[in-house]
Amino acid sequence: MNFNWKQDPRLRNMNPQKLSLLTEFVKRVESTPKDQLVPTLLNLNAEASQKGIQFNDEETDLLISIMSANMGPNERKRIDTMRMLSKNFMKRNTK
Repeated sequence: MNFNWKQDPRLRNMNPQKLSLLTEFVKRVESTPKDQLVPTLLNLNAEASQKGIQFNDEETDLLISIMSANMGPNERKRIDTMRMLSKNFMKRNTK
């Protein structure tokens, strides 16, 4: 995990509630085994939804970029695949 993720200038305009949720998420990720990162990302999405927080595509891409910076190629590929599947699912459900 990039410990300086909060310094990323792309986060400056993000909603404070979203940043707070991400801070909590990062704490969890730091203690999560690598093979459990994908389920942890899914749990973040579920928790955000329960709180009425939604990340748009640009924010999600940014977060994944920041949080996967130090992941190995296999983990990054799994996240990229999950993101692609999620986008396809959302497109089908909004038609």
